[in-house]
Amino acid sequence: MASLTLKNASGKDAGSVELDDAIFGIEPNVPLMHQVVTAQLAARRAGTQSAKTRAEVRGGGRKPYAQKGTGNARQGSIRAPQFAGGGVALAPKPRSYSQKTPKKMIKAALRSALSDRAAEGKVIVVDSYGIDAPKTKDAKALLAALDISGTVLVVVGRDDANAALSFRNLPHVHVISPGELNTYDVLCNDWLVFSKDVVPAREAQVAAPKADKPAAKPKADKPAAEAAASPHGEGSHAPIEGDEMPDGFPIKGNATSKLYHLPETSFYNRTTAEVWFATEEAAESAGFTRPASQLKKEEES
Repeated sequence: MASLTLKNASGKDAGSVELDDAIFGIEPNVPLMHQVVTAQLAARRAGTQSAKTRAEVRGGGRKPYAQKGTGNARQGSIRAPQFAGGGVALAPKPRSYSQKTPKKMIKAALRSALSDRAAEGKVIVVDSYGIDAPKTKDAKALLAALDISGTVLVVVGRDDANAALSFRNLPHVHVISPGELNTYDVLCNDWLVFSKDVVPAREAQVAAPKADKPAAKPKADKPAAEAAASPHGEGSHAPIEGDEMPDGFPIKGNATSKLYHLPETSFYNRTTAEVWFATEEAAESAGFTRPASQLKKEEES
């Protein structure tokens, strides 16, 4: 880090202070600063200019004179742009001039501006402003003790109201808080004055802890896999994709109604199998029964 002589309110040396090289010691990027300053100035524009087009001005509803025979150029309305009192061609309308600038570019441009002023020796850091009451006379004496001439950007902490009130009356001084520090104000002023407690520094980056990997799912043991394939005991089979019949399991079962259907019965093709059985005995041992209507028809026949 670059070392800078610390000053007190009397302009005398009061030690040294370290400036972060990542903020005050980089190579200035001039095109980036130009782009950010242009966007900043564009955002200041009110964008309220407005004028009326020929469609918005009053009058001109009829043709002023005949198309032919008058010797004049043909005209359709006295509110055309070439007439006095007519509408404005390509009239300006209210609009926003703001430009979208990424936050990373804004921060990088500010670092470039601060590094440029630091390279020129135009950055001064004081231990404190030492102003106990709002007095412009004390602020003027402080700048004189620091041997500063020209325009000055003074960065004052939010809690130091006395210093802010004292500096703001000086015509060549611009007072801002640390959160308001920006590229345009840095480049517009010849000198930068910071108090020791508001000198910009790189934010500490805390590495996020690595997320623990999810525990691997235990592999299902063979008996459990077999139980999943035969959900209703021996002789049953779980449904497969597409409602296709597993080999050797021709009987359809409905787990909700606890009914099973034999092939070539009336309900067989109208139901969806939730479980398949190999034999009627396997279905009945699992607690499934045939529909009562089919059993009645078989008894009557």
